[in-house]
Amino acid sequence: MQLLRRGDTGSAVAEVRSILAGLGYLANSDPETAAHFDENTEQAVLHFQQRRGLSVDGIVGPETYATLSAARWTLGARGLLYRPAAPIVGDDVAALQVQLVELGYDLGRPDHHFGSATDAALRAFQRDFGLRVDGICGPSTLLALKQLARRVVGGRPEQLRDMAAVESAGPRLTGKRVVIDPGHGGDDPGVAEGSITEADLTWDLATRLEGRLQAVGVTALLTRGPSTTATDQERAAFANDVAADLVVSLHVDADASPRANGVAAYYYGTAQSASWIGERLADLAQREIVARTGLLNLHSHGKTWTLLRLTRMPAVRVEVGYLSSAEDRARLVEPGFRDGVAEGLLIAIQRLYLPEDSDPPTGVMQIPAVAF
Repeated sequence: MQLLRRGDTGSAVAEVRSILAGLGYLANSDPETAAHFDENTEQAVLHFQQRRGLSVDGIVGPETYATLSAARWTLGARGLLYRPAAPIVGDDVAALQVQLVELGYDLGRPDHHFGSATDAALRAFQRDFGLRVDGICGPSTLLALKQLARRVVGGRPEQLRDMAAVESAGPRLTGKRVVIDPGHGGDDPGVAEGSITEADLTWDLATRLEGRLQAVGVTALLTRGPSTTATDQERAAFANDVAADLVVSLHVDADASPRANGVAAYYYGTAQSASWIGERLADLAQREIVARTGLLNLHSHGKTWTLLRLTRMPAVRVEVGYLSSAEDRARLVEPGFRDGVAEGLLIAIQRLYLPEDSDPPTGVMQIPAVAF
C-alpha cells in the first residue's frame, strides 16, 4: 500500500481518520478536513503506534494500517470462526484467544488471527462446557465465556508453559534449532550510509552467528540468502514450518539525529500477553552485547511487530547500532566488532537454558564448557 503521512489527502486518509476517531484517538471533524492527514491525525497515529507496540513514526504503512483495521473489531461485534481461505483477523480474535488461554486452553500466543489452533481450542471449550460444538464464537459461546472467571492463578498460563518448556529442554545447546533472520536483503537494502547497507551487515552478522551455533551442535537456519529477501510473514511462516526453538532477527537502525546510538532488543509483548522467554532472551542479548562491544544499552522492549507476533516460538529482534551514528558506524564496519556481537548472541542463547544457580555473570561466560 501507499504510505500515508502528514500532508496527504484522499479516501485512504479519510478511512484512517475514521478508524482513529472510532477508537477515541481523534476527535470527529467537519467534512472539509475529514480526508486530510493533518497535524492532529499525525499525533493520533503516533499515539496509536505507541500504545500498540509499533514503530512510532507517525506514518501509516502496511503494519500500522493492518493493526488499525484489526483494532476496529470488539469481541461480540461479529461471529468468529475458522476460515482457512480468508482468515478472520482482529482485536476481537485476540480477546477471544486471551480468554481461552486464561481458561487453560493451549492455543499458543494470541496473535489476532483465527487459525486452526484457535479453532481447536474454541471447540474444546464448547465441548467441555456443554455447548454446541460448531467452532463458531457466537452469542451462546460469548455468554459462557462471560460467565466464567480466570481459572489459573500465580502466573499466566502461557508464561507457566514457557517456563516449563525451557526447563524440560535442558541446558545443552546440542540438538536445538535456531532460526536466524538477517533483516532486509535483495532489492531492500534497509538503512544505508554510502556503500554500507543494513542488509549486508545483517547478512554478515547472521553468518557469523550461524557458524558459532553450528560449531556447538545447534541446527541454525537462515530466513534468506545473501541476495534475496522475504516478507516478515514469510519469515515467520518459515520459522513455524521448521519448528524452531528460537528466532533471532538481526537489524541495524538509523535516525535523523546523528547523536542516536546504541543497541536495543525487542520481544513480543502487549498489556494482555507477552513472550516470557522472548523477554528473557532479549534482556540477555542486551547485556552480553553491551559487555562485549561497549555499545550504549538502550534496553529491551515489548513490540507487536509481525515477525514477533506470528512466530509460535520465542523470537527477538536485535537492532545492533545506528548506521546514522559515526561512532556506531565505525564499529559496525569492523569484523572484530561483528564477531563480538555474534559471540554475545551465542552466549545469550546458552544462558537462556541454564538454571539460575549455574548462570555466570554477564560478559565472562565461555561456551565450550557447557555446550555439549
